Amino acid sequence: MADTSDKKAVIYCRVSDVKQTTRGDGLSSQATRCREYAKYKGYAVAEVFKDDMSGSLINRPGMKEMLAYLRRHRSNPHVVIIDDISRLARGLEAHLQLRAAIASAGGILESPSIEFGDDSDSKLVENLLASVSQHQREKNGEQTKNRMRARMMNGYWVWPPPIGYHFQRVNGHGKVLVRDEPFASIIQEALEGFASGRFQIQAEVQRFLESHPIYPRGSNGEVHCQRVTDLLTRSLYAGYVGAPDWDVSLRKGHHEGLISFETFQKIQERIHGHARVPARKDIDEDFPLRGAVVCGDCDGVLTAGWTKGRSSHYPYYLCNHRGCVSYGKSIKRAVIEGQFEELLHALRPTENLFHTARKMFEDLWNHRFTSREARVHALKTELTKVDRQIEQFLDRIADTEIASVIASYEKRIQKLEHQKIVLSENIEKCGRPIRSFNETLRTTFEFLENPHKIWSSERLEDKRMVLKLAFADRLSYVRNVGFRTANLALPFKALADFSQGLEGMVRPAGVEPATYRLGGGRSIH
Repeated sequence: MADTSDKKAVIYCRVSDVKQTTRGDGLSSQATRCREYAKYKGYAVAEVFKDDMSGSLINRPGMKEMLAYLRRHRSNPHVVIIDDISRLARGLEAHLQLRAAIASAGGILESPSIEFGDDSDSKLVENLLASVSQHQREKNGEQTKNRMRARMMNGYWVWPPPIGYHFQRVNGHGKVLVRDEPFASIIQEALEGFASGRFQIQAEVQRFLESHPIYPRGSNGEVHCQRVTDLLTRSLYAGYVGAPDWDVSLRKGHHEGLISFETFQKIQERIHGHARVPARKDIDEDFPLRGAVVCGDCDGVLTAGWTKGRSSHYPYYLCNHRGCVSYGKSIKRAVIEGQFEELLHALRPTENLFHTARKMFEDLWNHRFTSREARVHALKTELTKVDRQIEQFLDRIADTEIASVIASYEKRIQKLEHQKIVLSENIEKCGRPIRSFNETLRTTFEFLENPHKIWSSERLEDKRMVLKLAFADRLSYVRNVGFRTANLALPFKALADFSQGLEGMVRPAGVEPATYRLGGGRSIH
């Protein structure tokens, strides 16, 4: 054996990903085998370089560091020891490029598993082994993808769990997504709030999430708007999985959804509906009525802001529409918001009226469960009709070769499949309340009983909810007079109707559907 006592060597080790550095002993085992080889050959190991990246990649931190080291010591060429040819690369092209880079930097490649040589036979063996390594990598990738696809087809999520879920092992199922509190409840409230209109735009969902200190944020300390979009468009949160890129259509998952699929559909309809003007973030908290009140003289939306006085700044609402008789004339915030609170107090129904209405809603709730069989039959009939429509479109696809027509039919089929999911979901839930009447409608009745109580909350989201749920349109305000008659939302219109119907039995105080006396004591009709 030639004298190698003055020869120096470096060791290069690689595993496929970061997990293998913490859950296995791959890097250490490779280094140990390479050191044993260096000892046998009489090499002094100068450095050990490591990577935890795929063998198909060329640009690796450890490899770059090793090549730079070899270039610095080009005057004293180092042997580069690898445990196996697959540790250098798992692709023929990558192997050849790295082999050339090592030689160019002055390195001499050796391994206890293969003898590298410059003759044609050695190169053939080397290239064959590199090709086999590439084939193994590609085959492993195909097998992994096929196993993941098959598991997805069986209704299981196969990627890292999104926020709101974590994996838990379940007998007979393997790893299954389960709710991860408190994030699951926060996300559920955000999704249901957007579907119901409590949050009109995605920016309001973003601010709601940011109002929870524990909710994960980006590096800038905010919840990124793209994260909000991802949250609103994930069918996973409705209990369904799918992978269009793998030709896996949407299907019921084995995990519990945070919302119903029907709620998910409402969210998609709102996202793809008419665009809404973003809410201004800078002054909404100081002026909760901004955007919800119009000038009674020109119907233009009142703006709001702070005006500098002699010793301080003062909050005002005002009309900013040129040509209006009230243009530039301010209204003190305390005046308009005080009159609005009077308006909310006027919405509060009498105790007798409220309890009568509550009893009627409870009777209706109970009636829905007693008529379960009829409703299930109607839903199943509709489901059969949808199935027939899908079959008809499939027949039409078989009869045409025009790509645009096929794409149109496939789009219609997808919509019908989603409709089937909603119908099946409703059939399953029909007559089986998730929560009792009191649990389900407790918050609703608390709001109807006293909307001003919720308005008094310090949360901007609660104030916005009152404006959206109590009034069907923007409120009209006449400067120095007060609010004109408000167009009430359906719940309060219903209470007003009950009030009219019970006029002979219950004194209709509290809700005045025709007139509100506000601001200066005048009646505004």
